[in-house]
Amino acid sequence: MVQSPPSPAIAVVPFDRQLQQPLSKLPVTVLQINLGRKCNLACTHCHVEAGPRRTEELSPQVADQLIQLIRRFPQITTVDLTGGAPEMNYGFRPLVEAARGLGKQVIVRSNLTIFFVLGFEDLPEYFARHQLHVVASLPCYLEDNVDQQRGAGVYSESIKGLQRLNQLGYGQDPHLQLDLVYNPPVPRSAEFSLTPSQAALQGDYTDYLRSQFDITFNQLFTITNLPIGRVKQYLQGKDLYWPYLHFLAAHHNPATVAHLMCRQQLSVDYNGVLYDCDFNQMEAVPCPTSDGQPLTVADLLAADSLDLVEQVQTRDYCYGCTAGSGSSCGGALT
Repeated sequence: MVQSPPSPAIAVVPFDRQLQQPLSKLPVTVLQINLGRKCNLACTHCHVEAGPRRTEELSPQVADQLIQLIRRFPQITTVDLTGGAPEMNYGFRPLVEAARGLGKQVIVRSNLTIFFVLGFEDLPEYFARHQLHVVASLPCYLEDNVDQQRGAGVYSESIKGLQRLNQLGYGQDPHLQLDLVYNPPVPRSAEFSLTPSQAALQGDYTDYLRSQFDITFNQLFTITNLPIGRVKQYLQGKDLYWPYLHFLAAHHNPATVAHLMCRQQLSVDYNGVLYDCDFNQMEAVPCPTSDGQPLTVADLLAADSLDLVEQVQTRDYCYGCTAGSGSSCGGALT
């Protein structure tokens, strides 16, 4: 679906005005933790702007506070660990073991290539032993497309990583869930298109990976590139930022709003500051306290409540989550 871009001087309808009412927060059940910016890759679509030269990571103090939070609140059913490469950042294993010890689902958002970095070779076995839900980035099932987005040789290592997970039972054992994530290429011209049908694309991934590599997985998640981080920088450099934002806004789907991930999750950065989602975290839009200060994990512990946030903080890039079939950390919304 392609649309001619409007003049960059024309602002989009603000997202909050499009909704016509505040986006209310539901009881929090998902705690998504960004452990830091350290990563062995530097992907072109990375909204976190992670990479090998980044050093920011969770501190021991914040890690201890998060473990307290996980233990104190049974309403947290899912702990979602992301980064950077979450496995490279401080606190990864203590958080996994605290959450799994309480029977909570733990998601690790892995780039797969981390399995081949010195010191991390045991990760596949560690994942299986703790029955982690692996959500693995594979932005295409074809080698050239993956290596163009993520770096030369990434596809080959990703395939080897998936085969290793399959050998351990992932994608077959119901306790070892393996999901893949598709990210479209960063737009290089004003001929924009919506993310493809998740169900149809999953069929393509399934057929190709099975026939070529005997790889099986559970689900494919399609995630739209939001105009933040490296994507925003690239679009601005090509004078495509405003046209792309207009395109997303023009395809706003009201049916997605009820299912937005930000409504029932809290996103935590490596400093312990709270956000409605990882995208707001990267754009420095924290959940505010009643006096306008950034809300922190320490505030939740002091109040003995996870549900201090009544309203989601929205910005115009939120159109990326509501365009077409919608987009979230769990894929399409409709």
